[in-house]
Amino acid sequence: MAETTCRRELELEIPAEKVRQETERIAREFARVARVPGFRPGKAPIPLIQRRYAGEIKEEVLQSLVPERIEQAVAEQKLMPVSRPQVDRIEFPEGGPLKFRAVFEVLPEFELGNYKELEIELPPLEVSDEHVEKALEEMRERAARFVPVEDRPATDGDFAVVRLTGTPADGREPVQAENALVHIGSEETLEEFSTQLRGARPGETRRFDVTYPGDYPDPRLAGRTFHYVARLEAIKQKQLPELDDDFAREVSDAQTLAELREKIRQGLEAERDRRRRELIQQKILEALVARHDFPVPEALVEQQMDTRLERLVRSLAAQGLDPRGVNVDWAALRRRQRERAIEDVKAELLLDRIATAEGIEVTEAELEQRLAALAAASGESATAVRARLTKQGALDTMKSRLRSEKTLDWLQQHARIRTTAERGT
Repeated sequence: MAETTCRRELELEIPAEKVRQETERIAREFARVARVPGFRPGKAPIPLIQRRYAGEIKEEVLQSLVPERIEQAVAEQKLMPVSRPQVDRIEFPEGGPLKFRAVFEVLPEFELGNYKELEIELPPLEVSDEHVEKALEEMRERAARFVPVEDRPATDGDFAVVRLTGTPADGREPVQAENALVHIGSEETLEEFSTQLRGARPGETRRFDVTYPGDYPDPRLAGRTFHYVARLEAIKQKQLPELDDDFAREVSDAQTLAELREKIRQGLEAERDRRRRELIQQKILEALVARHDFPVPEALVEQQMDTRLERLVRSLAAQGLDPRGVNVDWAALRRRQRERAIEDVKAELLLDRIATAEGIEVTEAELEQRLAALAAASGESATAVRARLTKQGALDTMKSRLRSEKTLDWLQQHARIRTTAERGT
């Protein structure tokens, strides 16, 4: 029966004779360099050294013998620690054995259940003509021109060019924007902006308050109230280009509209294949975790929670947001990652066990291929990338990730995959 926790406590003892021998050895080392009044260097009696440097010698004995004894016990019991042992309850009487407790976490022991021929159901992932036309229309929107509107006030559908100054009710720094585009009456525009700018003419200034919803996408504005001064600089209308061969040549390397449509379809199909692969792997991991119930080391869960939080911080930074300035309860956000972190750790442990069971390993050629890809992306040589990763201690992590990827590929090849539309057929 598997342990219900990964925590291990070992009550260990080191015989008095071994402690005495190590104490005398360390005392002799102290005697060689110690400066004791009345004695030349290296000539002070050992008993005097032991009395004078009792605390330091005791500390050295602990540092020398305790890790060695823990390593011996771990090997004897065939344990696989995943956290640094914490030592307490130390009993170190003069002339007696050294006793202590070592507390650490180990990899869990569990039996692999059925992982072959996993049944995976996928939603239909098709690329239709409608998808192609939608993508084409998005390209057309991006290529649109904005033409000035003269001699009338702003109305729904117009794009108002405004100079904005927003003073927050909480007294923090104001926000400012030059030549901001406000799509009047659009779903993505807050109603207050549409209401206040509708009917305005260039040169007019409008003053109004806006309270942003708590789930507003920009965390700098979410849940806050601002008093805005908005000067309408200009009114513009969006003008879409004609869908013809000239448009195709303008927005791509295609020579005709038909060729552009085919390129769009190929891109959508490649994206569909990528999403399908990710979805299959996600469902494989979910199925594996659901079929296996075992404890996971808290140290690995904490590590994974940190990894998830770091990923979020990098995502914010990539969006141009300073994570330090975002009003987020980071501690609460980290706690909310716990359940997903547990699943991540379980999935990695399962993939490792399956790889071992099936003899899946990463070859040197596969590692070199991944290093070459990283080198091409970073502009370094593959040799430099290897050296950097080795120095950072990240090369083994990369090999482990590659092994997990190969294992997922193996599981996918052996899984029974069908779309929901095939049910009952």
